[in-house]
Amino acid sequence: MNVKIPNEGLTIQNVKGIGEETALQMNQMGIYTVLDLLEYLPYRFEDYRLRDLEEVAHDERVTVEGKVHSEPSLMYFGRKKSRLTVRLLVGRYLIQAVFFNQPYLKKKINLHDTVTVTGKWDKNRQVITVQHFTGGPHNKDGDFEPVYSLKGNIKNQTLRKFIKKAFDDYHEIITENLPGVLLEKYKLMSRSDALYQMHFPASPADMKQARRRFVYEEFLLFQLKMQALRKFEREHSNGTAQHYDVEKIKVFTDSLPFPLTGAQKRVVNEISADMKSPFRMNRLLQGDVGSGKTVVAAIALFSSVTAGYQGALMVPTEILAEQHADSMSELLTPAGLSVALLTSSVKGKRRRLLLEKLKEGEIDILIGTHALIQEDVEFKSLGLVVTDEQHRFGVNQRRVLREKGESPDVLFMTATPIPRTLAITVFGEMDVSIIDEMPAGRKEIETYWTKADTLPRVLGFMDKELDQGRQAYVICPLIEESDKLDVQNAIDVYNQLLVYFEGRYKVGLMHGRLHPDEKEEVMRRFSSNDIQVLVSTTVVEVGVNVPNATFMLIYDAERFGLSQLHQLRGRVGRGENQSYCILLAEPKTEVGKERMKIMTETNDGFVLSEKDLELRGPGDFFGKKQSGLPEFKVADMVHDYRALEVARDDASALINSKDFWEDPQWGQLRLFLSESGVMKGEKLD
Repeated sequence: MNVKIPNEGLTIQNVKGIGEETALQMNQMGIYTVLDLLEYLPYRFEDYRLRDLEEVAHDERVTVEGKVHSEPSLMYFGRKKSRLTVRLLVGRYLIQAVFFNQPYLKKKINLHDTVTVTGKWDKNRQVITVQHFTGGPHNKDGDFEPVYSLKGNIKNQTLRKFIKKAFDDYHEIITENLPGVLLEKYKLMSRSDALYQMHFPASPADMKQARRRFVYEEFLLFQLKMQALRKFEREHSNGTAQHYDVEKIKVFTDSLPFPLTGAQKRVVNEISADMKSPFRMNRLLQGDVGSGKTVVAAIALFSSVTAGYQGALMVPTEILAEQHADSMSELLTPAGLSVALLTSSVKGKRRRLLLEKLKEGEIDILIGTHALIQEDVEFKSLGLVVTDEQHRFGVNQRRVLREKGESPDVLFMTATPIPRTLAITVFGEMDVSIIDEMPAGRKEIETYWTKADTLPRVLGFMDKELDQGRQAYVICPLIEESDKLDVQNAIDVYNQLLVYFEGRYKVGLMHGRLHPDEKEEVMRRFSSNDIQVLVSTTVVEVGVNVPNATFMLIYDAERFGLSQLHQLRGRVGRGENQSYCILLAEPKTEVGKERMKIMTETNDGFVLSEKDLELRGPGDFFGKKQSGLPEFKVADMVHDYRALEVARDDASALINSKDFWEDPQWGQLRLFLSESGVMKGEKLD
């Protein structure tokens, strides 16, 4: 029976069998309407198909049908624990089935019965540890069963029964949101068929096709929002076309003490094209530690000055600002540019004079911390804003600096390699440039994984480096559950090393509970080699350049993700001497061991970031506390990355085509964009 009721009026209580109490439990699952129920998709599928044991790998989950070949044997051990074993003849195999803590099954399993069991297959011992038991022959109807996220007293089978009833009575409310041209192009199921096959798959192949449809749909809708936002922001940015002097830039680039890598040249061209266009640049520059992002930023800033503008570079800490000011002055001052530094340490008359010069246009490039965004800081004509380690600044801080000029171009830089899939997803509204090539002659950091009992040898190795006048970092893990424990951990190690190096080398301590001024002072002393060994938690500053530091020891390295380990390792290897990173770790899991192994095999941050994403999943890559990752019901950014790239390319082509905005066949997608707020220029979550 098809009941014609407007979609908005269809609450779940319109489905026969759903009363008030069940409706309240479903509300907790986010199900309020019949359409919510139809679109409440399973998060995984149980595969109960029979397979030949010859094809099943060791430790794989499998379903088999067999004849009981022995009387069940029951043994009790410990408190309320039991083990029931029975021999089954499965095809030509005589195997043992083991049931833990299910003594009641002894009365249900009889000699010569045909039974179906599902469990983990031990190929070596020919034993199946049973997780699911069916007292009878295999039932083909339950071959492939969806599993839902549930709350309250609602069971999997109950939910499926309600979904089936909703399909029978109300399937007409499911509307198609993809035009025929896309369904045909990718041979996709209709939305209605795909929903049905997700809940009631006729076969695994049908389920895969249904899932394929929803993966593409989710990615396409998300990317349409991102690309529309990008187009909207770009076209409403009132950017400035910067007519820089190509000849001067060529002379400046040729005067650099080293040739640009191919990757640096490519990225400089991408940035230059953005600066020349009438739209405001909104570009993310990714590059591994030591890949030469600073030089690229210097060329961009120089270009802006040749076009008659000023440039600003904002960094998170004073010491980093000082280091950037030194390196930028070294590169830009010989080319006739005026470079200045503004931090909270610049006060009084000196600050007033600097701000006057800035306002008059006598300062070409201003480098500093968040002091740059204070109200009294005025530029004569700000053309380019570069933000280093942009994730360390809040959105408002970045916006305030941007508003210091008439829609200046914006370049964000980060040394945190972000996997391509996450870059497409999280930074979809930005253009992304990647420096994926290291300068010639740079020595790779030698990385070793060892266990705690080798610490005396590791310290002996550190001694040798210090004896040659080098410096060392010692990192202790950040334990989120207890900041106190984290600090105590670092203090314990600090005290041990104070005793070990007494009278020979100075040991410093840095952790999150220090006042920012104290942190700055400790880093300053380490930078000037007044401290030779720095014990620190992960607060050790990103980007701080101490070329003399060649040794890093990381305690309990298994507590870190690959990307964080790589970031920490990047504190060494910045000078001409060979550097070393020692990972002290005793991982308990296979994933932990794999992580340590990968760290010793590659220094490539992008390879590591992809591996990290595979091992940890997207939710943990940025850390639980950071937002920015969209929630997908079906799609998986890691495993479905090819579909993500296809959807991104399709969305970009659509948003930038006149046809999309006028042809009726794209009406549903335009309606989706309109309802999502993008067309009003609202920022997306």
